Amino acid sequence: MQAIFVTGGKQYKVSEGDVIYVEKLNAEGETVEFDNVLMTIDGENVTVGAPNVDGAKVTAKILKNGKAKKIMVFKFKAKKNYRRRQGHRQPYTKLRIEKIG
Repeated sequence: MQAIFVTGGKQYKVSEGDVIYVEKLNAEGETVEFDNVLMTIDGENVTVGAPNVDGAKVTAKILKNGKAKKIMVFKFKAKKNYRRRQGHRQPYTKLRIEKIG
């Protein structure tokens, strides 16, 4: 069983047991349900929603919240002595997909 769902403005294709990283959710050590399911795939049966599949849910367990590795953002303009350096660490939530139904 596979599903495509939306969270944090992005779409994820998952199956049961997958571990994925999504935009930060404000919870820890809990289970969350995503009911914004766009498509489910069960063997040969494909159900496409308009826009969502009725009654479909993706249940996931939150494993941890964290921050990604730091990236450096550097702005530069030639011959103008303009240089700006800034670091950024994107927050994320690590999920394990428990059930699709």
